[in-house]
Amino acid sequence: MNKLVLIVHNLRSAHNVGSLLRTADGLGISKIYLTGYTAHPPCPNDARMPHEAAKAARQIHKTALGAEATTEWQYCSDINVVTRKLKTEGFSICALEQANNAVNLQDYKPGGSVGLIVGNEVVGIDSSILDSADTILEIPMQGAKESFNVAQAAAMALYSLKHKI
Repeated sequence: MNKLVLIVHNLRSAHNVGSLLRTADGLGISKIYLTGYTAHPPCPNDARMPHEAAKAARQIHKTALGAEATTEWQYCSDINVVTRKLKTEGFSICALEQANNAVNLQDYKPGGSVGLIVGNEVVGIDSSILDSADTILEIPMQGAKESFNVAQAAAMALYSLKHKI
C-alpha cells in the first residue's frame, strides 16, 4: 500500500506546525517529520530547555487541538537523514515550491509512496534540498499574491496527493 508522509522543514511558526498536524490527522497522513528548526512538541532526548519545549507545545496545541497526540510525528534536525531514509524505503521525494522546473500539482502522477516537503514561510525550501528532490511541485497562483500560507498550501497538496496514491 502506498503511503504519503509530510516533511516540514524550518518553519518559524508553531501555529503553522499545529495546523499541519491537524490537517495530517484529518487526511490520514501516515507520518509527519519535523526537521531543522521547526517547532515540535516535546520528544525523547529533547535537547531544548524545558521551558522552551513547554512553550512550543502550548503554541502547537493551540491550533493542533490534540492532533499532536493522534498523528504520528518525529523530530529530526537533519532533513537529509529523513529524505535518504525515505528514498531507501521507495518513496519519491517531492518539494512544494515555486520553481522554473516545477510540475503543476494537478498534472503530477505519483508512481508510489510520496514524501512531500514544505519549507520556511518566507524563503521557502533551500536550493540544495530542491536539488535532491525527485520532483518539485507547484500550485499555480491566479491572484495578485505570489504564494499561499504554508499550512494552506500543504493542505491543498496533501489532499490532492492523497487521492492520487
